[in-house]
Amino acid sequence: MKTAHGALQTPFFMPVGTNATVKCLSSEELKELGAQLLLSNAYHVYLRPGLEIVDLFGGLHGMMNWDKPILTDSGGYQVFSLTKFRKITDEGVTFQSHIDGSTHVFTPKTVMEIQKILGSDMIMPLDECAPYPCGHKQAVEALERTTRWAKEAKEAFALLHKDAGAPEQILFGIIQGAAYEDLRRRSAEEIINVGFDAYAVGGVSVGEPVDLMFATLDWVMPLMPEDRPRYLMGIGMPDQIVRAVGEGVDMFDTCIPTRYGRNGTAFTSQGKVVIRNAPYAKDMGPVDPACSCFVCQNYTRSYIRHLVRTGEILGLRFLTYHNMYFYIYLMQDIRRAIDEDTFPAFKKEFLRKYEGAVTC
Repeated sequence: MKTAHGALQTPFFMPVGTNATVKCLSSEELKELGAQLLLSNAYHVYLRPGLEIVDLFGGLHGMMNWDKPILTDSGGYQVFSLTKFRKITDEGVTFQSHIDGSTHVFTPKTVMEIQKILGSDMIMPLDECAPYPCGHKQAVEALERTTRWAKEAKEAFALLHKDAGAPEQILFGIIQGAAYEDLRRRSAEEIINVGFDAYAVGGVSVGEPVDLMFATLDWVMPLMPEDRPRYLMGIGMPDQIVRAVGEGVDMFDTCIPTRYGRNGTAFTSQGKVVIRNAPYAKDMGPVDPACSCFVCQNYTRSYIRHLVRTGEILGLRFLTYHNMYFYIYLMQDIRRAIDEDTFPAFKKEFLRKYEGAVTC
C-alpha cells in the first residue's frame, strides 16, 4: 500500500494516537518498535489544540515529528459517542464540545477540509455509526445517511485536490448497516458503487458479541474489491486480529495495547498476564519469556508489578512499550506466515496457545 509518506506492508496494525500522541510513547520509541504508521483523530485534534495550531507545523507530521504515514478518523464515532448534545441532520452533525461545551458543526465537506489541513495520508469520511443494539429502521436511517455523506465527501475531496495533480491523500469509504445482514450487504454495495481508494468496515466493536462481529465480515468481505485495502475499524484483541486476517482484512487499529498497559496488563505469547495481581509479587521472570523487547530483556514481573502498584509512571510505560512491541511483531509474524504460505497453520497454533492460555 503506497502513501505520500512511504509504502506499507499489509496486513498492519496502527498504534492509536488519538490526541496526536500514542499514550506513554514518543515518536522515536514508536520508530524503534517498528511501527509503520500511526492513527490520529480529527475530532480530538480539531478541538484541541485546534487547526490553527496544527497548521503552524504544516500538519500532524511536523507537529508529532513523525515522517511515516498517518491515518485520521473523521471523528464521526466520537461525535456520536462522546457528546451528549448533538443534532443529526442530512446536512451533517451539530454538536457541543466535550471539553468546553462550545458548539461546532461537522459536514461531509468540512471533515474533508479538516483532514486536508491535518495532512494525513489516509482519511475517513463522515459516517453515522448506529449503536448496538438498534432497531432495523434506525439502522436504515444511519446507512442511508452514511451513503449520502460518502458521495458528498468524495465530491468535496475531488474539489480540494483538483489543482494538486494526483491526490496525496487516500480516501476510504465506510460500510455500515449495524447487526443486520441485509443492511450490511446493501451498504457494501452502495459504498463500493460510489468508488473509493480503500474500504473500511465500521460500526463494529460497539458492544455486539464477537461472533456477530465476524458474521459481519462473512457478509461483506466477499463483496469487497480484492485490489483495495480493507480496514476493520477499532479491532481489537490479538486473537481477533489473527482471525480477521484469515477473513482477508488488511488494516487494524485499537487502543487496547496502551489501555491495557496502563491498567497493569500485558499481552504475551501465552495469553494475557495481569501483572498487577498478587501471584507476580515474587515472580523474577520477564513479562514474556519469548519476547525480545528491552523491557522483557531487563526487568522482572515482580519489579514491574511494584511500579504499577505504587502508581509509578515507569511501570505504565514499560507495559505499554511491551504491548506495542507484541502487537507490531505479531503483525510481522502474520506477514511472514502469509509470505511462506503457512498462515492457516500459524493461525491454528496461535489461537490454540493464546485462547487456551491460563492467565492471572
